Amino acid sequence: MDRAGTCGGLLVDCRLRAATELFAHTWDPVVLAGLRTGPRRRSELLDAVGGLSDKVLTQTLRRLLANGLVERRGYRAAPPRVEYRLTPLGASLVEGPMRALGEWVLEHGEELLEAQERAADAEAAGVRPPRPRAR
Repeated sequence: MDRAGTCGGLLVDCRLRAATELFAHTWDPVVLAGLRTGPRRRSELLDAVGGLSDKVLTQTLRRLLANGLVERRGYRAAPPRVEYRLTPLGASLVEGPMRALGEWVLEHGEELLEAQERAADAEAAGVRPPRPRAR
């Protein structure tokens, strides 16, 4: 990848593509944001995030662990407990690109929702969106 963020002709191996895939799963950024304030147990994450099932949380945590964004720490206690926390890599994602995206949403979120609503209304009315032009 060059300094402009382009990948030349090798899009399959592009680091930019790999990085943007971190946002492809709906719950990944939400769980990362839930860990922003510090370590949490599974039940605390479920309560903090809301709206996701235990199964989806498990899948999300596995993905985040595999990407090196979250670490799992077990404690020998009675009863045993496990906490999840951001790794330095995960913290850099939360404090960098995710923070910038959050600021963008604060500034442009209404415009985005209005555009989505117009598109949904047009689709419901049977109006097709314009086709992209070939170059």
